[in-house]
Amino acid sequence: MTSMYFVSLVVCFLTGSCLTWANYAPDEVTELPGMSFKPNYRQWSGYLKASPGKFLHYWFVTSQRDPLKDPVVLWLNGGPGCSSLDGFLSENGPFHVNDDGATLYENNFSWNRIANVLYLESPAGVGYSYSDDQKYKTDDDQVADDNYLALQSFFAKFPNFTQNEFFIIGESYGGIYAPTLSQRVATGTAKINFKGFAVGNGLSSYALNDQSLIYFGYYHGLFGEQLWTDLNTNCCDKGTCNFFNNSKEACKTLLSQAFSIVYDSGLNEYALYMDCEGGVGARAYKRSMSHLFRNYRKHWDTFQLLKVPSVTGQTPSVGEVPPCINSTAQMNWLNQADVRKALHIPDTLPPWDICSDVVGGQYTNIYPTVKDVYLKLLSLGIRALVYNGDTDMACNFLGDKWFVEQLNQKTTTKYQSWISDDQIAGFYEQYGNLTLLTVKGAGHMVPQWAPGPALDMFQSFLSNKPY
Repeated sequence: MTSMYFVSLVVCFLTGSCLTWANYAPDEVTELPGMSFKPNYRQWSGYLKASPGKFLHYWFVTSQRDPLKDPVVLWLNGGPGCSSLDGFLSENGPFHVNDDGATLYENNFSWNRIANVLYLESPAGVGYSYSDDQKYKTDDDQVADDNYLALQSFFAKFPNFTQNEFFIIGESYGGIYAPTLSQRVATGTAKINFKGFAVGNGLSSYALNDQSLIYFGYYHGLFGEQLWTDLNTNCCDKGTCNFFNNSKEACKTLLSQAFSIVYDSGLNEYALYMDCEGGVGARAYKRSMSHLFRNYRKHWDTFQLLKVPSVTGQTPSVGEVPPCINSTAQMNWLNQADVRKALHIPDTLPPWDICSDVVGGQYTNIYPTVKDVYLKLLSLGIRALVYNGDTDMACNFLGDKWFVEQLNQKTTTKYQSWISDDQIAGFYEQYGNLTLLTVKGAGHMVPQWAPGPALDMFQSFLSNKPY
């Protein structure tokens, strides 16, 4: 690690950028517990200032290729209330945590192979981010405002990167975070070389996400023919179905059965064809899901209380959701005292968790759809990518496809397959600056479950070259 640091200093001296490198030297991470390899990039961990009294934890890794010329990419996980370090340590970061929760291994498909990547734990109260007053009630607009201030804090701390092309990428509830922040960056006064944003398996419209899930479930063989017939009989009129906010009691009851099959029968909601893993409990997942399918939550809960047998023949446990995502290793590693010290985390902060019940439980959703936000950004010439792993049921590909189609943009590249490693990796369609793309066989966390295709997709998006 010492030799790498020396080489970096020499490069810094030769490029004449030593003074600006020194501006953020206190945040540099020079060694990490469990890391047995020598990285060919530099990294920093510390805090960015948001609104008064709020401090958002960041982790920044430089590109392995050409840091001073490669793009800077902000990565945001969703929830709301879940940490972007999950993206770092499980999805597209330069290294991941082994199952022992103590050692690290290199990720050969890391996105910092071609870009500088900034991971931001947002909003305050998530992960190692905090507020002095420990009040964590927030909403979509406040989060966008705080993230915008944090970005300004980042570029003030890292002035070497102000001229690099800048992109924002969000996953899941990042479907709200990414475009709303993008609008502030695109229309704000901060000098940021903003080029585009991407959303992976994002929540873009509550109505379309709810509506499409019923079709997704039926055509993936999750509902029997009788339930499908009953849904069409009770929720549809003259060929038009309303699975989002139907007021008919019979329809609500049937929809609660459908949602219970998807979320309470033991299926992996994030990746239909993958098993549920043990590990982190259902609590954090259920909190994030509580923001979806709100119109039927009362009926859904009543359906569970009645202990109606699921399609597996088993009675769903009241109030429980299958714990399908295992983040135990990441949690154990991040909560080691020596890891916290290396990342410059104050001793006064509580242990790290993948999601915050405190933040999620007090969060106010403002945008039922981000259609107008997209239209504004597209009118400004901002590049956009909406991508989906096609086996996800939390934010399914069909709902995002309908969302993009309802933007009414002119098709410039017809729907067709794209290739990764000599295999069909999915399908895409382009509407000028907007690309709609699926990743074949991947679930909610595309970079985790299709790392090779995800990296190829990422490179095509950043370079604005064909898929």
